[in-house]
Amino acid sequence: MQVLNMTELASEVFDIEANAILRLKKSLNINFDRALDILFQCRGKVIVTGMGKSGLIGKKIAATLTSTGTPSYFLHPAESTHGDSGIITREDVVIAISNSGETQELLTLLPLIKRFGVPIISMTGNLSSTLAKSGNVVLDISIEREACPLGKAPTASTTATLAMGDALAVCLLKKRGFTEEDFLIYHPGGALGKGIKFHVGDLMITDRKLPLAPEDMKFTDLIELISEYKLGMAIITDDTGRLSGILTDGDIRRVILKYRTEISDLTAKQIMTVNPKTVGINDFAASALHLMEKHSITALAVVDDYNKPIAVVHIHDLLKAGVV
Repeated sequence: MQVLNMTELASEVFDIEANAILRLKKSLNINFDRALDILFQCRGKVIVTGMGKSGLIGKKIAATLTSTGTPSYFLHPAESTHGDSGIITREDVVIAISNSGETQELLTLLPLIKRFGVPIISMTGNLSSTLAKSGNVVLDISIEREACPLGKAPTASTTATLAMGDALAVCLLKKRGFTEEDFLIYHPGGALGKGIKFHVGDLMITDRKLPLAPEDMKFTDLIELISEYKLGMAIITDDTGRLSGILTDGDIRRVILKYRTEISDLTAKQIMTVNPKTVGINDFAASALHLMEKHSITALAVVDDYNKPIAVVHIHDLLKAGVV
């Protein structure tokens, strides 16, 4: 009796499912753009429906759409004929999922959808099926084979379906201009919720004077200022008190390497970083953290509506508070 190598079998599963997704990539066509336009123009909800494993994947697709700015609801096909179809309105769009395209419970629901004149986006692996022929747009989720050795259990087909749903959700997110702040608003619980729980004003440093420096401050005095406040930065202001630039520890090192011994007469205005990244007191702490990580910054000046510095927010304080 041959002993199966489970690691090799698992590896084969990964290969089959990865190939199923790559197959989707190769089959993308104008139908995807049409489906995207239908979803984008929807004035109601996106109703996702499917039986069995397709239904489970449909629930996840509906959840992903909802959390990224596209209101969605999962409708169980079998329950739809017992009153749940009342959720459907003429303003909605339906995404109907069936790998075979001949799932009876789903086909029973189609006449009702048609009666409402609701657009149907069919996701199926059988382009000759009843579901495919009933859809306004058909998205091909066909695969070469399932990862199941018996060829029966939905494995690669459900992976392909999920990937297609994710592609729709991500493209809609981009098309809608859905921002990080929008995402945080829809995720107020758990670790993500800390991103919306805290604003910059909650975590900024205000219990001491700011490392403010006029534009004509000499280089050596700037070094002393930065060392004194231990924030790794000096905030440079003009004659009106408005922010004009930033000087960081990194800037200091670069200045020394560039000018060598000719540094004593340098002023803040000559060596500062102009138009620095800043945040406002009401900005989300998560947005500030994202800005720091994107530009490799450890601290940001917090400015008011007149671009006058009022505080500093440091990456260590954000991370300590659990902002992600």
